[in-house]
Amino acid sequence: MQHDLAGSSSVIPFRRQAGRKHDGSDEVLVREIGAGSKPAMRTLFARHQKPVYRFLCRMLGDEAQAEDLTSEVFLTVWRQAQRFEARSMVSTWLLAIARYKAIAELRRRPGSMTDENFDTLSSPDDPEAALQGKHRGEILRKCLIGLSREHREIIDLVYYHEKSVQEAAEIIGIPRNTVKTRMFYARKRLSELLELEGVTSVSF
Repeated sequence: MQHDLAGSSSVIPFRRQAGRKHDGSDEVLVREIGAGSKPAMRTLFARHQKPVYRFLCRMLGDEAQAEDLTSEVFLTVWRQAQRFEARSMVSTWLLAIARYKAIAELRRRPGSMTDENFDTLSSPDDPEAALQGKHRGEILRKCLIGLSREHREIIDLVYYHEKSVQEAAEIIGIPRNTVKTRMFYARKRLSELLELEGVTSVSF
């Protein structure tokens, strides 16, 4: 998918065009993007495309739509970089944009979200452990599907993206205490579902 980053006839495909990479922080990159730097845009995309894509996959359960929305997220960054005030981490801002777009998509097709793309909690090197981990990962994915969307979202942000309570609150747009409450009930419900599947050693 290609997008006109400059708002003119100059088309820059995020995923295909190589360019000079910047070594600056995410905040520096966003400032440069706000000033129209396409190399900075490509660097930011390279850094954050995978976690944004995986986040969208977990929310949407559709790889093709997740890929399309990932491009839309970064197109929004290109258009709105000048408005970024650095009151949160850039990664938090990106996931907030991604969540907004995913929710809009889910509202167009209610009840159709799945979580088949959840990764396992670990990737052991030992073959026997890997086999056990794969089985446990399948059970975990099954149990995650049994959670409400709000609870899956909290588990995803906190445990997969390692976001703090404050960052999760900023992404979702809810108070910190609400995040803590959702985390408590999400962990409790997930533990119950795992126990029903015979898994008792996964800690949250």
